[in-house]
Amino acid sequence: MSRLYIAEKPSVAKAIAEVLGVTQKRHGFYECGNDIVAWCVGHLLELAAPDCYTPDDVPLRDGKKIWRIEDLPIIPNEWILQPKEDKKELLEQLGALMGKATEIVHCGDIDREGQSLVDEVLEWHGNTLPVLRYLSSGLDAPSVRHGLESLIDNSTKKAFGDASIGRQRADWLIGMNLSRAFTLRAERAGSRALLTVGRVQTPVLSLVVNRDREIENFKPIPYHTLKANLQHENATFVAKWKAKDDQAGLDSEGRLTDTAIADALVEAMKGHTASVIEAKSTTKKIAHPQAYSLSALTILVSQKFGYTALDVLDICQSLYEKHKLTTYPRSDCGFLPTSQFDDAPAILASLKAVNPELTKLIDGADTKIKSKTWDDSKVSAHHGIIPTQEVLDKSALTEKERNVYELIVRTYIAQFYPVHEFLSTSIELDIAGESFSSSGRVITKPGWKEVFIEADEDSDEDKDDTNQQLPALKKGDSLRCESVTRRDAKTKAPSRFTDGTLIGAMVNIHKYVEGADNKKMLREGDGLGTEATRAAIIAELIRREYLKIDGKNLVSTTLGRSVVDALPEMVKSPVLTALFERMLKNVENGAMPLADFVAQQETFVRTQVEKASIGSVKIAGAKTAAPISDIYKCGVCNHGLIRRPTSKRGHFWWGCSHYPSCPQMYADVNGRPDYSRPIKPKEPVTQPQN
Repeated sequence: MSRLYIAEKPSVAKAIAEVLGVTQKRHGFYECGNDIVAWCVGHLLELAAPDCYTPDDVPLRDGKKIWRIEDLPIIPNEWILQPKEDKKELLEQLGALMGKATEIVHCGDIDREGQSLVDEVLEWHGNTLPVLRYLSSGLDAPSVRHGLESLIDNSTKKAFGDASIGRQRADWLIGMNLSRAFTLRAERAGSRALLTVGRVQTPVLSLVVNRDREIENFKPIPYHTLKANLQHENATFVAKWKAKDDQAGLDSEGRLTDTAIADALVEAMKGHTASVIEAKSTTKKIAHPQAYSLSALTILVSQKFGYTALDVLDICQSLYEKHKLTTYPRSDCGFLPTSQFDDAPAILASLKAVNPELTKLIDGADTKIKSKTWDDSKVSAHHGIIPTQEVLDKSALTEKERNVYELIVRTYIAQFYPVHEFLSTSIELDIAGESFSSSGRVITKPGWKEVFIEADEDSDEDKDDTNQQLPALKKGDSLRCESVTRRDAKTKAPSRFTDGTLIGAMVNIHKYVEGADNKKMLREGDGLGTEATRAAIIAELIRREYLKIDGKNLVSTTLGRSVVDALPEMVKSPVLTALFERMLKNVENGAMPLADFVAQQETFVRTQVEKASIGSVKIAGAKTAAPISDIYKCGVCNHGLIRRPTSKRGHFWWGCSHYPSCPQMYADVNGRPDYSRPIKPKEPVTQPQN
């Protein structure tokens, strides 16, 4: 028997080959005795472009068929996959290697995309050999060995691959059709702009536009708070005033906005003592932090170091592929499988070798402690990002890699420390008939937080009034009120998005929609985009000049805002993605056929194209082109005419907006086309184009 292992990428192939035992390195594959380990480099095939589905007689421009509203929507009867131009040789080589094997092992990443990526290669070559599935998210030898010892039948993952195919086709239908429909709609109003529409990209752009407008329209509201400085024996602390339900001077949000009333309250409480109405102390615990998903890590690193989302993805990919120090990075899950719990002693030993400065913390870890992070029921296709057993000199890492690696390492070590415990105290007081409250906490057992103290002295909660140490008090105790002070404040506008906070918004998109049902549906989903695509989506919006970078902030451009304004609510709403993802989940678990899912996307696209085909829209910030006339029509095809300047200053002519399919032209007389003087086009026609 000869097995052909097909990995998703060269790094995975190398790791598998090293465990199997390389006998010969060839161009594009490894020989391991009778077995062969080969690889893809991402997708080798791609969905064919719309030109493959439109009529052959559509005129060309720059070698591509021009966009015409009459060709929309483009709905393939049979979907065509084509080899990527730069991947043809690799695809052919895999076919040749399949001809020498008796069995194939599918070694794509253990997510939807990884499943379909190798499956489509097998289908392209008409594979009839039995196929096994390799499932491992680590490149270190123990993880690879475990994956090789736990192969399953690849057919059990077919629905997983179908979900990936469904996503690809739906994104194609929406992106290709709606981008063309709305670009043509803008062109009819004289805007020369490419309006790219994406199922995820457009709602993300809308998030930023809405936030920017909220900031610009924000009007700060001044208000007042009252604080009492109290003393009991040798302890001092601060308490906050709580307004009564019928308190005068409050706005609709319960803020004290009347300065005169605030000053009168301060004056009325001068010289009074404070009486304790209630005092409670409760022991509380904070469970261990989960391991990182890519989004959670991106949010933290962006806040802590200011790295962009693409920076974090590249760093994590390098730690995984190049250095093999961490597991698969594009995970949407922070939980860990219990099957890996027994690896903890070996991983901690490796961490001590790589990170000798953490020896004391690692020695303090207790591998008998099993945090709630270890939970098979909550592990998705990938588990949280954790360190591996790989050992290398950490000086090989860049500063950015070291910073991110240390966060991952410390969070793993923290799993083997006790829970964090503290005494939470709350006190209710009365001062001259007014209510005040104070809260505080005293750490009784640092637990896992001890792992982070030396790395970040502020890793515990910010030092504010809620963390003050309160004296032991009981109901009826009296305290001296040294002063009651008025503090002036203003409501603040929301902050602009950064890479990190926008990723956070994409993950928690349910917070940004209206309606309980929509919120619930989005809360139960995975947010906008995937761990693998979120950073790229932000980068693409910047490249399209829909967003720009202002310091650490992401700000919408005039063009970006105009694009959002031009699109219907359903296209730019995250609710569409929620509905979309819910159906994909059903495809993934076999509850919905792939064909039914695609049919629903086709219906949606037809509806939106029909709406976009009516009227026109001006796109601010886009280059201006001559508008298409709603009054003057072409005498040949009845489409609108466009008035264009000639090379001679002050002179114009009229041309059909459907050039080059219709090359009709007319002379201009006093701003109108002279239908009695059609201009005979020369060959080739050289009308300027929008």
